[in-house]
Amino acid sequence: MQRTAQCQCGSLRVIASGKPKLVYLCHCQACQRRTGSVLHAGTSFFKDQVRLEGTSKVYARRADSGFGIRMHFCPECGTTVYLETDKTPDICGIPVGCFADPDFPGPTLSVWEETRHSWLSLPADMGHLAKGVGVDGRPTE
Repeated sequence: MQRTAQCQCGSLRVIASGKPKLVYLCHCQACQRRTGSVLHAGTSFFKDQVRLEGTSKVYARRADSGFGIRMHFCPECGTTVYLETDKTPDICGIPVGCFADPDFPGPTLSVWEETRHSWLSLPADMGHLAKGVGVDGRPTE
């Protein structure tokens, strides 16, 4: 199975093959500011599952985890289409909304809930973490 994620103008694309490693929600304040929404709905694919097309600009910063993170966005329309982190160098993160696919698998994990908006209800059967996940896959404290 192949899925295509792209920016609003279609200049920057990611073609992802197979199933995502993870589909998650992030409530950290950096994601809230980056998306202009109350959360980031993201997915992770191994880099050998993705093909990148088009030119991106990069915004780099330190994540709340302390690791470097690089957001790749379209220089024309400004949409963030994928991201990379020093924490997980073999992973390509892709915002779920860039797939524009209502049948995309739902999230199984919600992270940084300590800054989740209180009026946002989430399913009880997904994982819930007050902070993030460490390199070892364990919750950070």
